[in-house]
Amino acid sequence: MAQAKSGDTVQVHYTGTLSDGTIFDSSEGRSPLEFTVGSGQVIKGFDDGITGMNQGEKKTINIPVEDAYGPANEDMIFTLERSDIPADIPLELGMTLNMHEDGNPRPIPVIIRSLTDTHVTLDANHPLAGQDLTFAIELVGVKSPSGLIL
Repeated sequence: MAQAKSGDTVQVHYTGTLSDGTIFDSSEGRSPLEFTVGSGQVIKGFDDGITGMNQGEKKTINIPVEDAYGPANEDMIFTLERSDIPADIPLELGMTLNMHEDGNPRPIPVIIRSLTDTHVTLDANHPLAGQDLTFAIELVGVKSPSGLIL
């Protein structure tokens, strides 16, 4: 039976939950997630959890903050004057906005964390930063770097 190792391309079905049991992502009803083990395409804890699994195996992995999206960085939370945001953009607590830095063509997603009549507090951390994560996973396919289905 094929065992996942660094360099293999794997297909995985998963359900990701937070410590309170809230599901934040799942492949249910979709194609399995495909990635190359050890390539950095997924968070370290997920990569490490797949390594050594056998095709068809199911397990639950617990990923601490450090091996997930890291701790929340307070320097990435900032407050703007509400008047600095165009009036035609509706603002709601928890909403994600895309900001653009001068000279950077890629938008930076920020989450509205606080809203007053005069100020808006935005958080540019990854939405899962500061969270321990749990994944129920099933390894459904393994292909070696040569393309052979193991």
